[in-house]
Amino acid sequence: MEGVDVVRIVYPDLLGIDRAKDVLVEALPGVEEHGLAFCRAVYHTTPRGETIPVPGGLDVGLPDIAVFPDLSTLKALPWEPGVAWCLGDARHSDGSRVAEDPRAALREVSARFAELGVVPVVGPELEYFLMDAEGRRYSDSTGDVYTAGRRGDSDGHLLRALRWTRDLGLGVLMGNHEYSGGQFEINLTHSEALDAADRAFRFKAAIKEIARLDGLRATFMAKPFDDEGGSGFHVHLSMASADGVNVFDGPASRYGLSEKALYAIGGILAHAPAVAAFMNPTINSYKRFGPDTLAPWLVDWGLDNRSAMLRVPPERGAGARLELRLGDASANPYLGVAAVLAAAYLGMRDGVEPPQPLEGYGYDPGRSAVLPKNLTAALDALEADAELVGVLGKDLVTSFVTYKRNEVERFERAVTDWEFREYAYHL
Repeated sequence: MEGVDVVRIVYPDLLGIDRAKDVLVEALPGVEEHGLAFCRAVYHTTPRGETIPVPGGLDVGLPDIAVFPDLSTLKALPWEPGVAWCLGDARHSDGSRVAEDPRAALREVSARFAELGVVPVVGPELEYFLMDAEGRRYSDSTGDVYTAGRRGDSDGHLLRALRWTRDLGLGVLMGNHEYSGGQFEINLTHSEALDAADRAFRFKAAIKEIARLDGLRATFMAKPFDDEGGSGFHVHLSMASADGVNVFDGPASRYGLSEKALYAIGGILAHAPAVAAFMNPTINSYKRFGPDTLAPWLVDWGLDNRSAMLRVPPERGAGARLELRLGDASANPYLGVAAVLAAAYLGMRDGVEPPQPLEGYGYDPGRSAVLPKNLTAALDALEADAELVGVLGKDLVTSFVTYKRNEVERFERAVTDWEFREYAYHL
C-alpha cells in the first residue's frame, strides 16, 4: 500500500475493545510468520486495568498468545497519514485457536449453517453518544430525532464520521441525530456475518478515534445518562442460498416469511434470555430496558412492530429479514452476532415454531416472558442453556461467564453516586 510505513494490527478482546500494536512495515514479514506476542490475560482485563482470574490466565502464569495479521482487511486510516490498520486472529503456540477469540468464535458458528445450505447475512445498526472531554453530553437538544445538520450537531461531527468511515470501506450508508441529545445513529450495509461484525467492530473503534481528534469522547455504553434513553445495537438478519437468493422470503407462506425464517424466529425467542448475556453484557445494559423505553422488555416478536424484541420489517423479496432489537451498543459485535446466529441455527435445525406475533403495544408482561432484569439473571440463563453453550463453545462461555460474574461482584461492593445522594445527608 503506497505511502504506508506503519501497520496497526487490531483484534477484539472479550468486551469488544480494540487491542493493537503498531508495526513498522519492514517488520511485517516476521509478524506474518510468527505473529505478535500478547499476554492471553488481555482477554481477562477489565476496563479499569484489573486482571480477572479466568482459567488460562493467572492460574497458568499469564502465558502468551500470538496474533497474526489478516492482511485481506488492510485499510489506510484517513486521519492518520502513513498508517494502515488490519484485523488480527489469535492463536496458541501450537496453532490452535484461542477460546476467547471473538472473531474465531463467530467464524465457527457461521460455518455451522453450511449443513443447512444457507449463509447468514447480517446488517448492523449502532447508536452512540458524544460527550465533551470531561464526560458532559455533547448536546442538550431535545426533539432532534431524525435530524441532520448543525441544529443537534453544532461541530459537524456526523459529516466527518460518515466520510471517514466510508473511506475505510465499512459499508456506511447514512446517519442522523437520534432521539436523545448528543446521540447519533449511523447505518451500515448488510453482508456475510463475519464481515458485518468486522465492520461493526472497526466502526466503533473509528468513531471513538474520530471523536478524540475533535476533542470529544464517544461512548457506546448502553445508558450513560439517567434522564435519557439508551443506545441500541440492532441486528438485521437474513439467510442466503448458495446462489445468493434470500431464503427468508416466502410469498405464499404465513406473513410472507419462509419456514426457515419462522424457525429462526422460534430459535431466537427460545434462547433469548441466554443471548441477552452477550447482547447486553454489562451491569449498565439492564438500565436501558423497561416499559415504554423503545428498548425490548419481553420475549416476543411482531410484524413491523418496534415495541417487540424481534421485529419483522415490512420488506419482502430480497429485503426479507428479521430485526433483533435486543442488543445494546456496548455488545461485542462478534460475540453478540455469534449468539444470535447460534439461536437461529438451533431453531432452524430443530424446526422450532414461534408463537403468534405480537399485536398492539408490547409492554404488557402478561403476554410474554420477561427478559432477564439484570446481568446475573442473564448469565444464569446462559449457563443453563446447554444447547446454546454447545454451539458457542464451552470454553468461550466459561471464560465469559467467569469474567462477567467478577464484574457483578465488583459492582456489588462499589458505593455509587446514587447511594451517596440518597443516604449520606440524612442517615
